[in-house]
Amino acid sequence: MTRLTRRLFALAAAAALAGCASSTETATQAERIPLGEFKLGHIVVVADNVKQVQPSRNVSVEEWESAYRDALDARFSGYTGDQFYHIAVNILGYSVAVPGVPVVLAPKSAMIIEASIWDDEAGGKINAEPKQFTVFESFDEEFVVGSGLTKSRDEQVAALAANGARQIEEWMRDNPEWFARKN
Repeated sequence: MTRLTRRLFALAAAAALAGCASSTETATQAERIPLGEFKLGHIVVVADNVKQVQPSRNVSVEEWESAYRDALDARFSGYTGDQFYHIAVNILGYSVAVPGVPVVLAPKSAMIIEASIWDDEAGGKINAEPKQFTVFESFDEEFVVGSGLTKSRDEQVAALAANGARQIEEWMRDNPEWFARKN
């Protein structure tokens, strides 16, 4: 079994059993804690080779790329550091929950992405290998019923993109040395 096939199988299993998803809380620009000298440069999102794991609603490459660009822009455009950094995301696989039977069969949405951060001044990637994330839908009052019944496809896609952007931000915060002032 290839590495990507194993990951997509794991994504399908996680989508069926996702019980540890977290919230998509977004701080307002005024509440945002600075991220060193980070200032958003470019956002590059690629979904050309995305794999859909069944059961799933269909989402086009363009819809994924647009949703992630919007979520990343909303999450990172408010940082006012003095150094430009670029965020690149590769969308590998997804399962957007379909309507099911509440409680008995309530599929969950999940996806796998990879991210890289680029330093504009240095002209290259900060992280040597892309960081892989497994992104789940938010855990909320509709979780037991399943988002396939309670949310539209577009709402599910936007929520997954927002959760992915939040995970990328948390990863960046775990590496503050990347965004330290350069001499």
